[in-house]
Amino acid sequence: MPRVSTASNQPSQRFANAHGKGLKPYQQKQLQRLYQLRLPPSSLVTVEFAQRLGSICQELDYQPISVYLNRRGQVIRVGVGSPFETQIPAWELPRQGAERLSGIRCITTQTGLEGPGQKALTAMALQRLDALITLSVSKSSGHLRRGGTATGFIERAYLAHLLPNGDSRWLVSDPLPLGLLAEQDLQELVEALEDQFRRQLTVRQVDLDQDRAILVGLQESGQSSEDLMDVLTELGRLVETAGGQVLQTLWQKREGPSSGTVIGSGKVQELALLVQDLGANLVVFDRELTPSQVRSLEAAVGVRVVDRSEVILDIFAQRARTRAGKLQVELAQLEYLLPRLAGRGRTMSRLGGGIGTRGPGETQLEMERRAIQRRISKLRQQVQELRNHRQRLRQRREGSQIPVVAIVGYTNAGKSTLLNTLTHSEVYAADQLFATLDPTTRRLNLPNHQAVLLTDTVGFLTELPEQLVDAFQATLEEVTEADALLHVVDLSHPNWEGQIAAVEKLLDEMPLATGPRQLVFNKIDRVDPEWLEDVRLLYPKALFVSSTTGENLDQLRHTLMNLALALGMKGGEDPDRCSSSLAGERN
Repeated sequence: MPRVSTASNQPSQRFANAHGKGLKPYQQKQLQRLYQLRLPPSSLVTVEFAQRLGSICQELDYQPISVYLNRRGQVIRVGVGSPFETQIPAWELPRQGAERLSGIRCITTQTGLEGPGQKALTAMALQRLDALITLSVSKSSGHLRRGGTATGFIERAYLAHLLPNGDSRWLVSDPLPLGLLAEQDLQELVEALEDQFRRQLTVRQVDLDQDRAILVGLQESGQSSEDLMDVLTELGRLVETAGGQVLQTLWQKREGPSSGTVIGSGKVQELALLVQDLGANLVVFDRELTPSQVRSLEAAVGVRVVDRSEVILDIFAQRARTRAGKLQVELAQLEYLLPRLAGRGRTMSRLGGGIGTRGPGETQLEMERRAIQRRISKLRQQVQELRNHRQRLRQRREGSQIPVVAIVGYTNAGKSTLLNTLTHSEVYAADQLFATLDPTTRRLNLPNHQAVLLTDTVGFLTELPEQLVDAFQATLEEVTEADALLHVVDLSHPNWEGQIAAVEKLLDEMPLATGPRQLVFNKIDRVDPEWLEDVRLLYPKALFVSSTTGENLDQLRHTLMNLALALGMKGGEDPDRCSSSLAGERN
């Protein structure tokens, strides 16, 4: 990547060409003098300026030169290399919006008669340039000035600019005579384009407070396309549950993630263009990102980049209603944030302007880190007190000799609805992910006048963020301390078998979660009856119910009654009496 000068007040800036060879002093001076030139604000380019660039291009053995100008006609950046090689970093560009261009145009030279290439046009789109002017320099000797210095011969010129709508992202003109190109009015062109961008934005605009997201996935070796689609579908539901709108999904197949940006550089450029085309303000990846990956991706695409864990944490923050839930969510968020503060101070110092970017940099960062560490310590102490309180409640329930059954399962499997139907309660239930965060216990009186305590728990998820597992230990202890578990499965979900495996894996990793487990297939009213019979053959010991219609709930009550007897709570029944009915395992 060639080094380029970035401002006219840096005359000592050294130039290097695209091949990494240093320039001669007189060549550097020629490039530096370009900063002293100024074009009329209404002109895309002048004949004199174009010929001067052509002359310098010849002096540099026809290496491309890219010059960037603002709308006042001032040269703000000069680079030896193509527009793609010399493009302005995202943090140095003026603030942009979907309805505006950057206020910068690029004039570049090249040899050959063809128009600008794909990479040059991509660089124009990524920087939202007002225009890209490409000058084709002839390799002939050109016209000679007094003293024998070549003036440069511009054989053809091309004008390219972005398109607000249509099937293409940009428009490239036919070859134009240099004089005709110089007569075109820059201000009229920019005003017309930005007016079209504004009208397009008004047409597609939704609630400004809603995140408009693009999902990004990576299919690694060994992962099937179906598994990837399941992951991305679930990620889309998570984004929608968090209040966002999914605009489009992008994925790439490669051996493994890139250390810098997860996906390859070409796919990052495609993502950046897609962000601009769709007016997205958020990019969501299907995996946890490192702080450096987030910074690199945000610099490349120009909008906020988050990972799956951050979306889940946001949902939990919205759903937490009790003091216990809010404590645990805050603890999880701070533990997620702490390692991601690294480098933030350097970013603030580099930007040097705008709300949230000014200040002492790393000194402020250290103050934030210490404050967060103190808050984490306090929250951990409060969560421990909460665990102790729940332990006392469990001991009190154990003293009452009433068995406790925890309802577990993948998120949105219908656990809360099942609890409400069985116990005639009004626990909050909704057709959304993580509707329930805090454990809720209700008493269920059985037909034989026995009773069990049913506890609704937080839904499980594939690869639940480590911070959430740690922070929600007090909640998950309701699972580990229960006498038995009802594993509820949404049979209408396309990946119900994968969800069973994910829940069983998490349960097996929990300490003391050794009670009997009963598999309960829910939402059978939403599936085909013939297919349901096939599942019954696969899982002969499982129960098949509908918590909304009440179908087969009597069988579930009978199973719970046998459970109470098996635990010896009534008349010393044989504990092995119902062990087979509680297994619920696949043959």
